[in-house]
Formats: sequence, structure tokens, C-alpha cells
Amino acid sequence: MRETAGLLALLALLGAGWGLTTPLTKIAVRDGYGAVGLVFWQLALGAVVLGLVQLLRRRPLVLVSGRALAFGTLIALTGTILPNSASYQAANHLPAGIMAIAVSAVPMFAFPIALALGMDRLSALRVLGLALGLGGVALIALPEASLPAGAAAPWVLVALFAPFCYAVEGNVVARWGTAGMGPIQTLFAASVIGAILSAPLALATGQFITPRWPLGEADLALIALAVIHAVVYAGYVWLVGRAGSVFAAQVAYLVTGFGVLWSMLMLGERYATTVWLALALMLAGVALVQPRRRRPLAPGPVPVKDRLRPDAGTP
Repeated sequence: MRETAGLLALLALLGAGWGLTTPLTKIAVRDGYGAVGLVFWQLALGAVVLGLVQLLRRRPLVLVSGRALAFGTLIALTGTILPNSASYQAANHLPAGIMAIAVSAVPMFAFPIALALGMDRLSALRVLGLALGLGGVALIALPEASLPAGAAAPWVLVALFAPFCYAVEGNVVARWGTAGMGPIQTLFAASVIGAILSAPLALATGQFITPRWPLGEADLALIALAVIHAVVYAGYVWLVGRAGSVFAAQVAYLVTGFGVLWSMLMLGERYATTVWLALALMLAGVALVQPRRRRPLAPGPVPVKDRLRPDAGTP
């Protein structure tokens, strides 16, 4: 009983931590920082934290091979560079709570992709889950009353590009594995590769961020984003090993819920009744779409890098 209580407490802590990244993203874009510059620093700082985690675990930092390099590049693109660039752009135009609801759509995209790859089968309940998820998106995007002044509905579609990328990433991992690398090792490699790819792009577009002293609110938010993603993901990997992937995947619902609550507390956001109904529809849809098996298709609205199979290797 005591161990169960401890695991539940850790699950709640992980959900609260990941949910905190939603308003932090909103804060990070306040000073006019470009998306690519923010992505570079998030990847670079994440690589430092994940590298330290690997050293403390006495595990190798990288697996040097052409396949590992190609896989790390794919994860860098689909797990961070593309989705985070979209999220940072959308965060300039949408409330953080709407962003938290949008990211819960990962399983909505993951299921049809898995069907196309022949990795899953159709069922009436899963189709109902997709319909509920689409209904939730429609409630946010269609009625103008759901979005505050200045928040255009097309930016909801931009926000949804991030969970689409995560769904692609999760299905690629489920279908072809992680090139012999463990999850933290994979994320470290992807962070290094992603930082190398995004640095020249940030410079070329004039979006590179030069650290300023003293650090401003946006700079501190960016540092917190990178550290939280890395540390909480390491905790997620540990939880999967201790309690199983199905138990750990329940953090998905907590991430969205905490994301909305943190946004209300930290940013003073308030939402229309239709937004709350959309949240209920999205979470109900996730519950129905998520398959009942040992390894979930995708752990719901877990942000950024957390679609990787935690048991996909030992390094």
C-alpha cells in the first residue's frame, strides 16, 4: 500500500511538472524570441542535463553508427525541432490552456497512423474516441466565443501540428525500434543532433538568442523548460521500469489537466464553457482511443520527447 501511494505521488508529480511546461512556453515567447532560437537553446540545455543523467547512471552517452545517427536525426526533427517550432509560433496567438488541450491529441493522430502501418485494428470504441476528439477540437476552433480576442482559429491547426509530429515519432519507434539505443540515450543523441541542426538555422533567420545578463523572465522560463523536460522524462523512464508502461501512461491525463490549471494560476487565464467541454471530450476520446495492452500506442498528451518506448533498450 505504501509503495502504491508513492508511485501515485510520483505520477502526480510528473504530471504537474510536465503540465508546468505549458505556461512556461507562453512566458518564453513573450519577449519576441524567435521559435528556432528557442528550440536551439531547449535542445542544447536538454543535452547537457540528459548527458549528466547518463553519466550518473554510468551509461554510454551515444551509440556510434550510421543507423543511430539517422534515427537520432529523425527523432530530433519529429520530436523537437518541427513540433516545438509550431508550438512556439502558436503560443504567440493562443492561450496556454488551449495549447495544453491541443497536445492531448497525440493518440488521435497516432491511431490512424498505426492503422496505415498495419500495426493496429479498427474498432467501434476507437472510432468513437476519434469522433469525440474531433468534437473537442471543433468546439475550440469553430465558435469564436471559445477563443479570446486576437486568437485566430487557424492557429489551433498550427498547435495541432505538434501532436501530429509526436504521433509520427511514436509510431516510428513502435514499428522500427530505437536503433539499439535506450530512451535517455536516444533523447541525448537527438538533443545534440537537433542543436547542431537548429543553430545555423537560427543564425540564418536572425532568431539566434544571445544570453543576456541578468537573465529575463523569458530566459528563465526557457531554462526551466529544458530542465523539466529532461529531469521529468528520466523520472518517467524509472516509473515505467517500476510500475509498467500502462500505469505510467496515465500521466497523459494529468499533463493536460495540470497544464490548464497552471495556466490559470500563473497567467490568469479563464476559459469559456465550450473550452471546458472540449477538454472533457478530448480526454474521453484519449481514454477510448488508447489501446488496452501492455505497451500503449502513445502515452497521450505527454509533451515533446516522451513518445519513446521506455523499454526500447538498456543503454
